Amino acid sequence: MDFHHIPVLFNETIKMLDCQPGDIIVDGTLGGGGHAQAILERILPGGTLIGIDRDPDALEAARRRLCKYQDSLITIHDNFANIESILGQLGIEAIDGMIMDLGVSSYQLDKGSRGFSYQSNAPLDMRMDPTQGLSAHDVVNKYDERRLTRIISQYGEERWAARIAKFIVDNRPIDTTEQLTQVIKAAIPAKARRQGPHPAKRTFQAIRIEVNKELEILEGAIESAVNKMKSGGRLCIITFHSLEDRIVKNTFKKLQNPCTCPPDAPICICGNQPLIKIVTRKPIIPSEREISENPRSRSAKLRACQKL
Repeated sequence: MDFHHIPVLFNETIKMLDCQPGDIIVDGTLGGGGHAQAILERILPGGTLIGIDRDPDALEAARRRLCKYQDSLITIHDNFANIESILGQLGIEAIDGMIMDLGVSSYQLDKGSRGFSYQSNAPLDMRMDPTQGLSAHDVVNKYDERRLTRIISQYGEERWAARIAKFIVDNRPIDTTEQLTQVIKAAIPAKARRQGPHPAKRTFQAIRIEVNKELEILEGAIESAVNKMKSGGRLCIITFHSLEDRIVKNTFKKLQNPCTCPPDAPICICGNQPLIKIVTRKPIIPSEREISENPRSRSAKLRACQKL
């Protein structure tokens, strides 16, 4: 299995994280260890990297890749949303920085058997953590039409959500990615299919987000990470679609300006103090060169904040 691709916005993320020898850094989405290796090289001697991932395959690949750093690396099979309990179990009070590279990894997309991709036929799965209960098969075959419509509309921003949901319900059982792709194609009028991305892209994204609760956990995870950050520590987050990016942007804004007083109040009486400073005034996006070398990077955005 090949986890050895270079992560999106790699140099920009490492520069923005600004880690130093002796730092304790968390990689909330360890993946194949691409970011991790660069971080380890910068925090040694004396530093520790805590690598978290929901995917046991990713953890195994990262351990192999980073074996020469094993004395400075702690790998955890968990969800980065549980950062406070993870650090509590490790006896770590505070960290110097954290990165989250959101969404599905290239490895997960390319390994057809995981069921993330509409471009290869596989059982409907889409679980980032194969040990969890809910799978894409459950969502597609057990959710009612109304719930499916809401998920496909909300998480996929798909204008044909209601039609797709009806076609899914009418064609159950649906067991494979290929079957689901054909149902989606049948639901979308031919003229609409000829425009924009692959007709199944948005629906697959929506189902994947639902299966892995990707958006539900994000705001809380950011707040938890900031809570465990030392003064001056940085949180860097790479997003891949507007829904994720909006949550990151709004959560950063709320943490930078948590005042709940009415706008026309002469003085602040709520007492809420800013927790962070936003470091990226606008999100950092990939260069034209990176997009040409890795088309999947096209929608990536990097935002960073610093704990006050």
